[in-house]
Amino acid sequence: MLDNTDLSIIDELSKNSRITMKDLGEKVHLTGQAASTRVAKLEDNGVIESYTINVNHIKLGSNVHAFINIYTKSPYHEPYLSFLKAQQQFIVNNFKISGDSCYLLEGRFPSNEVLDQFLVDLNKHANYKLSIVISK
Repeated sequence: MLDNTDLSIIDELSKNSRITMKDLGEKVHLTGQAASTRVAKLEDNGVIESYTINVNHIKLGSNVHAFINIYTKSPYHEPYLSFLKAQQQFIVNNFKISGDSCYLLEGRFPSNEVLDQFLVDLNKHANYKLSIVISK
């Protein structure tokens, strides 16, 4: 069971996973060594699974952000999943979901033209419903 200090550590690491253990300890009222021990325990128990970075996709040239509801054409999803592996550079997330569609695909594309070609190729494996992100 997590206590308030553990929750504070998770909150601080969520804001800045590169924080030093000394600074983290100061923020959660522990020594740097005690904070490091707590973080190691959270990692060992699987509470903290990994550390990530946030990337500015626009600066990387991926200006079109899309969410695509996927409707597979058969119960056999492997052709769709194989297609995604080949198009990996555009895929952010692919969630298998319940509800109206089979998957919710999140993608980033450098242009509408590249997105259009992606959709043409996707349509060989699945039907879709497209939503474009206007702002976050």
